[in-house]
Amino acid sequence: KGDPIVRIGLTLCKIHHTAFDVNIIGISPDYKIHIREDILHEIDGPMLKHGIQELNNRSIILPSRKHDYPDRERLDWRFERFRRVG
Repeated sequence: KGDPIVRIGLTLCKIHHTAFDVNIIGISPDYKIHIREDILHEIDGPMLKHGIQELNNRSIILPSRKHDYPDRERLDWRFERFRRVG
């Protein structure tokens, strides 16, 4: 819910963080990456294709310690917002 705490557990570069913030990328509570449907059909160039579209249905890389995994409840809350937009 936007709280700056480690338990959220997502480390994203600026491009992916922005895509997450504007609901181009969603991450489900089972740690799968989802790309908004209209973005999957967009043709724009290699960054979109390789940097965003190819992430669809892949799993995020989880920390080695389970304690450091992203909080599923927070991911669920945020993923529901992503699904409403898509």
